[in-house]
Amino acid sequence: MARGEQRTAARLAAVQALYQMEVAQKGLNEILAEFESHWIGQEVEGDQYRPAEIAFFRDILQGVLDDQTAIDQLTDETLQKGWPLRRVEAVLRAILRCGTYELVHRGDIPARVVITEYADLAAAFFDREEVGLVNGVLDKAARRLRAPEFADRPAGHG
Repeated sequence: MARGEQRTAARLAAVQALYQMEVAQKGLNEILAEFESHWIGQEVEGDQYRPAEIAFFRDILQGVLDDQTAIDQLTDETLQKGWPLRRVEAVLRAILRCGTYELVHRGDIPARVVITEYADLAAAFFDREEVGLVNGVLDKAARRLRAPEFADRPAGHG
């Protein structure tokens, strides 16, 4: 399996892990053990989960948790007025947190790749409106955080 596919699987696992931590009130160590031994690369209830780059999965998950206050504040500033991140559905919130983490802390990954990956991930869970929200919020954040990457294209064409 190509590295890109393993990173896509790691992103999905990180989103699912954040969601699980929030709704089931599980801690980081419990989630890491559960995902790494029972989900990633395994068959669960008839669904085959792809192998993931474990170090990347851990980096996203730990990074979101370590910087969650700043990530949430940045996302709140990017969302429409009156819709703070806490009002967004839990899976969508996890997607936005992971994507924002990568935009802030993973300069080695092009912003457009981050935006596309998380918009595609949102499409696995949601309809067009939510996918558009993810795309729009991450695009707006990326243009603020990584303006040089967008200097060659005007807004709305990236």
